[in-house]
Amino acid sequence: MRILHTADWHLGRVYHGVSLLEDQAYVLDQLVGLVRSERPDVVLIAGDVYDRSIPPAEAVRLLDETLTRIVVGEHTPVILIAGNHDSPDRLGFGARLLADAGLTIRGLAAADASPVVLRDRHGEVAFHPLPYAEPSVVRQSLQDESIADHHAAMRAQVERIRQLHDPSRRSVLIAHAFVQGGTESESERPLSVGGTGAVGAELFEGFHFVALGHLHRPQSLAGGRIDYAGSPLKYSFAEAGHDKSVSLVELDAQGRVRIERLPLTPRRDLRLLTGTLDEILAAAATDSARDDYVLARLMDTGAILDAMGKLRTVYPNALAIERPRFTGAGAGLEAGTDHRKVGLDELFEAFYREMAGRALNEDAKCLLHAEMTALSQQEREVAP
Repeated sequence: MRILHTADWHLGRVYHGVSLLEDQAYVLDQLVGLVRSERPDVVLIAGDVYDRSIPPAEAVRLLDETLTRIVVGEHTPVILIAGNHDSPDRLGFGARLLADAGLTIRGLAAADASPVVLRDRHGEVAFHPLPYAEPSVVRQSLQDESIADHHAAMRAQVERIRQLHDPSRRSVLIAHAFVQGGTESESERPLSVGGTGAVGAELFEGFHFVALGHLHRPQSLAGGRIDYAGSPLKYSFAEAGHDKSVSLVELDAQGRVRIERLPLTPRRDLRLLTGTLDEILAAAATDSARDDYVLARLMDTGAILDAMGKLRTVYPNALAIERPRFTGAGAGLEAGTDHRKVGLDELFEAFYREMAGRALNEDAKCLLHAEMTALSQQEREVAP
């Protein structure tokens, strides 16, 4: 069985005020091309299809177009589940009608744990779609008051699947969860407030393959049997060094798994540039990817007039600037200091330390003291 596993599309994402919809359409076109060239038996989309529960109309149209191209155009079935960013009711609209066309959507967590069964030359494979749901929702759905957290909720749902599973079939679970041992990224929304929201990998024992969504970095656990396909695009500058892909999974007759990462190329990459503003502007002359989304970490120590305006003359899609040598508000004076009781010399020295990240040298201190003395003398002379 050949499986194309993807997740975390986040359609409709806006980053630093810029809509990424055109970038998402660009990379999803590549996904359709991979379906055409690799001929998988099924495409799995493991949640976070949209970036928010009420997606913009353009995002809905892009999803409709992409799924139509895969299911109708390439005659490839798709199994799709809701993630924590999705509205399960909205995503699941029309699911029963669409199932006959080859599109299975599981939005709501329900007591019904019936699988989607597909067949290859080795026999049947049972796909178990398990949409994301808060523990309280699972508790109500399964009428189990003992469910108090994500781990317990996942355990209860997986146990119900096991009770109904035909052991003669190979089994694949599709879920959206943070599995302990996985590597998080900055762009993922936490699954719980005040806790990890994590579930143990041991819950998935017995499944031949587990296709997961939620973590944006492609990674495998349990020797490849548990897999995160990752997001198709970089959704945070913390992901600048990541390679994005989809997972092509081959499940043999015994249920053994082989995974190949199929790379995706962004319309515009997300990059970090480090140096002084003048250095970055000079280097742009030989940069062939000046349309990328960039964050510039400026190492200048002095004030810069219109830094973003100057940066965008060479990087028109620059999104943000950082000044790492500025140590941040409050670094110049000790916490709790009453500014009214601090001399002007000390206040200026504290301001300089805060803005430049280093202390005034002795020559500068002497010059500062002389200037402050002269100003004080002038104020006394003009005083009535």
